[in-house]
Amino acid sequence: MSEEQKMVKAFIMGEAYDVPEGSTIIMAMEYAGFQMKRGVGCREGFCGACATVYREKGDYKLKGGLACQTVVTDGMTLAQIPFVPAEKPIYDIKELTPDIDTIKTLFPTIFRCVACNTCTKACPQEIKVMDYVQALKRGDIGRAADLSFDCIRCGLCALRCPSEIVQYNAATLAQRLYGRYLNKKSPELEERIVEVENGKYEKELDELVEMPREEQSKRYYAREIKLK
Repeated sequence: MSEEQKMVKAFIMGEAYDVPEGSTIIMAMEYAGFQMKRGVGCREGFCGACATVYREKGDYKLKGGLACQTVVTDGMTLAQIPFVPAEKPIYDIKELTPDIDTIKTLFPTIFRCVACNTCTKACPQEIKVMDYVQALKRGDIGRAADLSFDCIRCGLCALRCPSEIVQYNAATLAQRLYGRYLNKKSPELEERIVEVENGKYEKELDELVEMPREEQSKRYYAREIKLK
C-alpha cells in the first residue's frame, strides 16, 4: 500500500482499527483481518447479507446500511447484523386470496404499526417501508407489492421496528399474491414458454454454454435492447 494512503480509525465489533480512507465497511473489515464467512454475499447491494448498524463520530443517531456500499468514516462505530431472527408463516399460495383477510391471518402484527416511519429510515434501499405496510393494512396488495419490489430482505426494518413487525416477510407475501392473482398475464410470455418447452432454443442455449466467457460478455453487451 502507498505510504500516501490516508487512514481513518473505525471501531469494528468494539475494537479499534486503522483502515484506508474511502473503504467500504466490508473492505475495511477485511483489511483489519476479519475473514468474511458470514455477513457478506454478492458485494453489489443485491443480496442483503451484509446488514450493518453504525454510529458516526459526533452523531447520536443509530444508522443502518449495507457493508458493501457504506463507506467507513473516521470515528465510526459499527457492528454487523448477518441475521435478524424472524418467524415466517408457512402457507400454500394456492389456498390464499389476495385481500386483507389473508394479511390479518398471516401477519396480524402489521396492524400494530404506529406509523413512526422508523422502518423507512432504516432501509438502505430507501424503500418506503411504512407506506407499503399501510397499504397492507388497507388490503391494497398491488400497492404493497409495487412499493416493496426492490426489497433485499436485509432485515434492518424489522430490527428497528418498535411494533416488532417483520415487514420484509409481509412484503414477500404481497409480491407472491400479486404475481399469482393480480398481475396481468402477458400473451407474449405464454407463447415464449410454449416455445421453450418445445425446444425451439435448445441449439442456441447449447452454443452459449460452450462459448468462452469473453465471447458471452461481448454478445451480452452488444445485444439489441428494445425500449417501449
